[in-house]
Amino acid sequence: MADGTNIEWTDATWNPITGCQVKSPGCKFCYAMKLAGTRLKHHPSREGLTVDTKNGPVWNGRVRLNRGWLGQPRKWTKPRMIFVCAHSDLFYEEVPDEWIDWVFVAMALSPQHIFQVLTKRPDRMLRYLNASSRLYQAHEPLKNVWLGTSVEDQLRADERRAPMAALAELGWTTWVSYEPALGQVDWTGWEFLRWMVSGGESGEHARPSSPSCHRQARDFCAASAIPYLFKQWGAFRPATEAELVGGNRHAKLVDERKECGYYCDEDVGHVDHGGEWMVRVGKKKAGRALDGVIHDGFPQVAA
Repeated sequence: MADGTNIEWTDATWNPITGCQVKSPGCKFCYAMKLAGTRLKHHPSREGLTVDTKNGPVWNGRVRLNRGWLGQPRKWTKPRMIFVCAHSDLFYEEVPDEWIDWVFVAMALSPQHIFQVLTKRPDRMLRYLNASSRLYQAHEPLKNVWLGTSVEDQLRADERRAPMAALAELGWTTWVSYEPALGQVDWTGWEFLRWMVSGGESGEHARPSSPSCHRQARDFCAASAIPYLFKQWGAFRPATEAELVGGNRHAKLVDERKECGYYCDEDVGHVDHGGEWMVRVGKKKAGRALDGVIHDGFPQVAA
């Protein structure tokens, strides 16, 4: 567990389970995967969980239960928001139900905290929580547990919406992390959400996300009374006119056709969708202001 984190929407991370498998395009430059294969490669919680490739470390599909860390949240008396399994996916197919049981018991025994669960596999999350034999009585949603899914583009949004809507119907607090935003999303049908986070990608191989992606998410949340948090631009932010004068080798035109889900008719050819120039300045300099405003919304749900 890390008491203190650079993740803007949480206070701490908790990793009772480590290891995962690449699921969709948003996983390509996963920071946890890189750490597990580099700086933490020989740590007992990460050792043997990645393979080296020409593109860097990649999850090998193995998972590990860090049994000694299960009781850590109970030792913290000061309330915190805790990101659960930041270096795994609690509902990855190879994680046994029994391990998930223990994580939910640990969360139930620490009602002073808010636990933020995030998965790319909400279908399994729904199946698990619909089961009748859970140790913590699954028919009673835990008020201190927020269930979230990651979405990076329209395809993943369409695939992951139904199970999240079903969990909201069951009474769980549901949220979505739209990061990295790799394609524009029509959020119609997601009005059940209690929270949305969006952000760009950081790191050496970061892919810029179009500002229109985040503006659309922001506007949907405003219209639907959903708290919205803009986490970061990431490595790229919108370029200023001054930065484009005379050309800028660090600037990149984000093509709305490719980056935000628009595909032209092959018989017609490419239509100019407007794109926007983004410039690589690094996460710190890029900042968190979307059209000059810091968005730091959180759901008003007490532990």
